Amino acid sequence: MVAIKITMSGGIACPAVARQAAVAAGNPATVAAATAVLRRGGNAVDAALAAGFAAAVAEPTLTSLGGGGFMLVRSVGVDTLHDFFVDAPGRGQPVGDREPHFTPVTVSFSGADQIFHAGYGSVAVPGVLDGYLTAFRRYATLPLTDLVAPAQKLATEGVGLTASQQEVFGLLRDILSLTPEAHQTYGAVLTDGVLVNPSYAEFLSQVSRELPSGWRDAPGKAALLEQMNAHHGLLSAKDLDAYQVVDRLPRRQTFRGATVTSNPAPSFGGSIVAAALTEIGAEAKSANETGRLVAAMKALSEATSSAKSSGPQSSAGTTHISVIDADGMAVAMTTSNGSCSGVMVPDTGVQLNNVMGEEDLHPEGFHATEPGTRIGSMMAPTLLDLPDGTLVALGSGGSERIRSALLRVIVALVDGGYPLQEAVNAPRIHHDGATIHVEPGVRSHTLAALTDLAPVRAWPARNLYFGGVHAVSAHPDGRKEAASDPRRDGASAVVTID
Repeated sequence: MVAIKITMSGGIACPAVARQAAVAAGNPATVAAATAVLRRGGNAVDAALAAGFAAAVAEPTLTSLGGGGFMLVRSVGVDTLHDFFVDAPGRGQPVGDREPHFTPVTVSFSGADQIFHAGYGSVAVPGVLDGYLTAFRRYATLPLTDLVAPAQKLATEGVGLTASQQEVFGLLRDILSLTPEAHQTYGAVLTDGVLVNPSYAEFLSQVSRELPSGWRDAPGKAALLEQMNAHHGLLSAKDLDAYQVVDRLPRRQTFRGATVTSNPAPSFGGSIVAAALTEIGAEAKSANETGRLVAAMKALSEATSSAKSSGPQSSAGTTHISVIDADGMAVAMTTSNGSCSGVMVPDTGVQLNNVMGEEDLHPEGFHATEPGTRIGSMMAPTLLDLPDGTLVALGSGGSERIRSALLRVIVALVDGGYPLQEAVNAPRIHHDGATIHVEPGVRSHTLAALTDLAPVRAWPARNLYFGGVHAVSAHPDGRKEAASDPRRDGASAVVTID
């Protein structure tokens, strides 16, 4: 018998029982997909994959099989970071032919407009499908048909988007209507808030039957390449054929008796958080919160500047899934579709990323990056081993705010001894290089100290700007907890198996 409870934007803690699993993610439908697989006897990777396939429907502006990501897995005591983030496209093309063909789109944020470059020339070599299928072959215990079934149901019957997702849809409406197929897929969402994507459901059926290795031999490849050639896109057959999921040794950092395991180079989110933890660790644990926060802001700013000078990077919108199963396997998986390209893989319901079209990610100029280069990322799926033996899997969306969101939660857990949900809820601070942004709840004397460092903007309420940390924990007695971020309408669940 399996008992399951799902909550939105709230923590769950169940009494110690024989076997429990925990899930936290960015949408109730995403969490429900994972728990359905856990109920069938799937492990943590099975559950994360089911959630990932479903998130492409329930969180369509944040993730897609046409984007990139990272999966950090702890299995039988071994930690592996699976890097399936995007590559720069253009293999096999002369340098002079790698000119960008973008469609500029103005996105109106509160108080400011920003130009995004979408369209065919904005698409980097996608890696999510390759990553999911690689993880399936390595870890899965259930058939792929079972793992895609929840996503197929959502895509066929429709899923209502949360308030934060509808807000993002409104911001990206021009990108999501850029091509006829994108408009057909997403147009109705802008009026009724419900997404139906039957082409995606059929694509998943084909994938589960044919079991391709990735986009190099997936249904839709030929049509995708034909479309790229017709519209001056740089993505080529050589790009898809050469793409590789890379297994990396995770980066480890000790902090006051805890061990932080996260994303290594060439991505830099993990190293930035590690540098900040080193700076905070130089402060006595008994030091006041003000001293620790000021030290953290300085360390984050310095580490970010250093990391960004090392090469191309991506800091676009993201979503995160955390799972720990009843046997202790843990997964922290973060994925991104950039700000969306408005370009669909024909007849698949899959939208491609626009990582090559975000100006701030390419300081040396558009398409100056050598084809085949793995783009760096702020994404930092993380495992945290606390001194008492508790394991926490966590990660965040939120662009450049990922670093400050994760740092805040880790310090709250290690230094403050916060319960998991309280650590996720704790007010956040982010330094964007010019201004320190502060959520409500930070003490006045801390605000005063931060003002000495940089101008401070005090936000009137918690906001999705500050990221979306979704975390699960396993205590030494077998008890599990799950905590989702209210800033992004997150959801969490604990599954108890008697």
